[in-house]
Amino acid sequence: MSSNSCIKNLLKLICLLQKNSLNTCSLDEGCTKPFLGPVINNICYNTRVITLYKRNGEIFEATYEDSNGVLNTSSLFRVNSVNDDCVTLLILTNDGTNYLSTGQFITLNIGCICAIRCLEDVAIDNLCERR
Repeated sequence: MSSNSCIKNLLKLICLLQKNSLNTCSLDEGCTKPFLGPVINNICYNTRVITLYKRNGEIFEATYEDSNGVLNTSSLFRVNSVNDDCVTLLILTNDGTNYLSTGQFITLNIGCICAIRCLEDVAIDNLCERR
């Protein structure tokens, strides 16, 4: 399955934006400001939450194990890296008000992705820690 360059380029852009974000805010207005646009508040986002759609139009879901050993599924992800024709995603959950890291990753062939939906930019603590 060949990868879709449009999807791959979008995933790379999302990954780059996230890598260039800081966990601590900088109110610097100069050339070193780590984001585009005006400083309108002191919230710094480090994640663009996405959902993915398979070629058949269904939302892609991944299985993860919670801290109690219970298997769950989620369709919420953070792009961790893009290499060749694969994307590594951090599986996220939502507790109703906040997005949380599961600390678990999945690698997916980019050619399996038909569409990406960007939900919102958020700040997630402990991106690599299991919740």
